[in-house]
Amino acid sequence: MPNKDHQQRRDAIRTLLLTGPAATQGSLVAALNAKGFRATQSSVSRDLRELGAIKTAHGYELPQDGQDGDRQIAAVAELLRNIHPAGPNLLVVKTAVGAAQRVALAFDRCNWPEVVGNIGGDDTVFVATESGTSQKNLIARIDHSTRSRPVRNSQ
Repeated sequence: MPNKDHQQRRDAIRTLLLTGPAATQGSLVAALNAKGFRATQSSVSRDLRELGAIKTAHGYELPQDGQDGDRQIAAVAELLRNIHPAGPNLLVVKTAVGAAQRVALAFDRCNWPEVVGNIGGDDTVFVATESGTSQKNLIARIDHSTRSRPVRNSQ
């Protein structure tokens, strides 16, 4: 398939996602095929990654332009289970099973100065901060961002 077709397919995916989240990659494949595009799950997966789409509890969505850190974390709030400080520079964030990578990506995209970096496993994200103060500020930011769905915090 020529590059032009790839770009047109990505544009079609972008248009579909602007109307609302896509529950699965399979639903996007079906929608694209119905519009005359050749698409497979693997091609849609690559397109979603290149578009910067995120998987939330509602499905695949495009990040909004200028979306701030609060909105990034709020988008994954339903996946958060527990936040536990582990020393002055590390937060252990427990997530739903299989959700840690999505939560880690949200921390990467939020661009909060308190987050030095993070590592996401299956259901746990380790978030490094510069100091104890940064850690406390980060906990407050997370609490603020998830206020509609509070995270059980074990401090």
